[in-house]
Amino acid sequence: MSEPLSQRLVIAISSRALFDLDDAHRIYEEQGLQAYSNYQIEKEEEVLTPGQAFPMVQKLLALNASLPGQLGIDVILLSRNSADTGLRVFNSIEHYGLGISRAAFCGGEPPWRYIKAFGCQLFLSAEGSDVRVALDNGVAAATLVSSVSNHSDDPQLRFAFDGDAVLFSDESERIFKSQGLDAFSANEDASRKEPMMGGPFKNFLASLQQLQKALPAENPPIRTALVTARAAPAHERVIRTLRAWGVRIDESIFLGGLSKTEFLRAYRADVFFDDQQSHCQAAGDHVPTGHVPHGVANR
Repeated sequence: MSEPLSQRLVIAISSRALFDLDDAHRIYEEQGLQAYSNYQIEKEEEVLTPGQAFPMVQKLLALNASLPGQLGIDVILLSRNSADTGLRVFNSIEHYGLGISRAAFCGGEPPWRYIKAFGCQLFLSAEGSDVRVALDNGVAAATLVSSVSNHSDDPQLRFAFDGDAVLFSDESERIFKSQGLDAFSANEDASRKEPMMGGPFKNFLASLQQLQKALPAENPPIRTALVTARAAPAHERVIRTLRAWGVRIDESIFLGGLSKTEFLRAYRADVFFDDQQSHCQAAGDHVPTGHVPHGVANR
């Protein structure tokens, strides 16, 4: 009998995030649903090319071999296809040997409504509207916007997170946006010992740490990094917040406004999550990137 989903890290992913379906999506947009359906059925024996999230999913599922029985990782496929037109996706999953067995094919309807039913802690999609609804329902979610995928031979899985409005709430960023840097700095100095509230990815980070604790400490299979525009002295509140949460980050990079791109390349991120579209656009040409449409920067 399989383990209850509540004891596992469950990640939902759209078919367009897992595989390169740009050609099929273009046909749908230009010629309509029937032409799209015909195309998918005609091509269903042709294996799809891996998409932006494929390497990350491959590494995640490989971790199951090292995890004890009560823990594990499930990846759920969520698709706007019907099961008929989605057969090509499952054929490709089988071809690549991905351990994905659960799916919801929604026949043109948005699939986000099944995220909580599956018990998902993270949703990755190419559809920004679905991602926003997932975030509104308390699930960590991101729109994959990068033009590259990281096909590294390194089995280590490296997550990188922005701070404000991703791991943390946007309470400080709202001050920065409305009152400027001086007011932001004064607030962080006055609140340096007051933990911030959690952002949309707080619980996902905590779930990753539970997996890290169960995996080998030497050459750890999962590594995490905070990559933030904050600098000293605003770093102190970040450190105290993570300490208060009982959450550890492997690397913390305080950039003081420098571009994040070169640091993400040096870190060799498998995926980077940020709420700022400009940061995502800059990083997306170099590392797989997910835009988190949350907080004041997205209003």
